[in-house]
Amino acid sequence: MTKTDAPLPALAELRPSPPRRYFGVAVLATLGLTLLYTGLRHPAEKFGLTLFLVGFGLLVVWLALRLWQSTEAGLVLTAKDLRDSSGRVLTTVEQIVAIDRGVFAFKPAGGFTIVTKDKGPRAWAPGLWWRAGRRIGVGGVTHRHEGRYMAELIVEILAARPKG
Repeated sequence: MTKTDAPLPALAELRPSPPRRYFGVAVLATLGLTLLYTGLRHPAEKFGLTLFLVGFGLLVVWLALRLWQSTEAGLVLTAKDLRDSSGRVLTTVEQIVAIDRGVFAFKPAGGFTIVTKDKGPRAWAPGLWWRAGRRIGVGGVTHRHEGRYMAELIVEILAARPKG
């Protein structure tokens, strides 16, 4: 972007819901600390079980930390792309083929799945979005109504495209 280019206005924003964010982090941190406490305070007779409890506890505490960090940001939809609030582009609008937001769709809670033309690198921001191949899941600890609004805007943008 050159200095003369103005940033595109946001058509929709998707922010994490503070109660869901706190609850998700609290549940993961409690589980991780409980596993660590159990593994260290009451070691099993078999060393493998103790190692499993401690290792899994550390993994879950790390996941709680990642959830806390990733949900500090939000997602922004412009006429050109979908990006997080730090500027990382998830996909351009040109790449979007379809939106999957049905009841039985493989999607995050309260969110939707974007299907793109090309595969992208695997990436994950716990509680906010994930990408695997041609699919991008958006949602998790976000507001449901904001997710629904963003999905409807993307559907409208896709419908307004020239067919061909």
